[in-house]
Amino acid sequence: MPETKSPYFTGQWWKRTDVKRHLVLWALLTAIIGYVGTEVQVRAMGAPASKAMENVINLMRIFTWAAAPIAAFVAAISVGALMGKRHYGDNPPPEAEHAIKNSPRATALWIVTSALLCLFALVAGLIALQKDNEALLDYQAIKINVTGQQWAWNYDYPGSAGVRSAVLHLPVNQPVVFHVTSKDVKHSFWIVQMGIKIDANPGEFTETAVTPNKIGVYDVRCAELCGLLHAYMQNKVIVESKEDFDMWMANEPDTGKTTWTEEGAGA
Repeated sequence: MPETKSPYFTGQWWKRTDVKRHLVLWALLTAIIGYVGTEVQVRAMGAPASKAMENVINLMRIFTWAAAPIAAFVAAISVGALMGKRHYGDNPPPEAEHAIKNSPRATALWIVTSALLCLFALVAGLIALQKDNEALLDYQAIKINVTGQQWAWNYDYPGSAGVRSAVLHLPVNQPVVFHVTSKDVKHSFWIVQMGIKIDANPGEFTETAVTPNKIGVYDVRCAELCGLLHAYMQNKVIVESKEDFDMWMANEPDTGKTTWTEEGAGA
């Protein structure tokens, strides 16, 4: 009777019981990690208040599902190792010489897959960044100076000699360009529900843009550790109709604290 060789030694790896078990685990864990990871992140981000935030959420969905098979593969190997049979004795098990770590093809596949995922993340991120920065070139955009200091934000508005507010007011569906700077240490200007965040550097101006598309009250925070009361460096942004915004601007007193310049040089 001819000897029946084990699939360990025939090269038919797909017939191995442990491989089949790992493939089933891989498929199940990919679905679980992709779905749960996406839903947890999206729910934690809250409802978007701008197209930029919608792009961020969509990007996180894509990145999570793209990474899910890799995370599931690692998890499947770990679970499979815990579920597998134990080997006792001084000699390694018969299949040890056929471990995946000794396979040049598996190593090459892992490297190529990782490189393609990194390239995909880079290209997708650059496309999303380009879309988010389109408003920087919009001639109809409102330009607002943002000044951070320990531990508060101040906003200077165009078209006036000295309107400064500690609460940001924005008209809905109107592009806005922020000129962001700091008076002391490094801060980071972050409008949470609108998905924009940029460093506020002492003595320098950085720019970011957004178009709020929902009326409401949203959060502004500092995203850079800036001192003892960093956690309290937050206030609100009020998104309102164009009419209400114009009325608010008209009723704001001239504080005499700042002068708007097109270059963002509020003082």
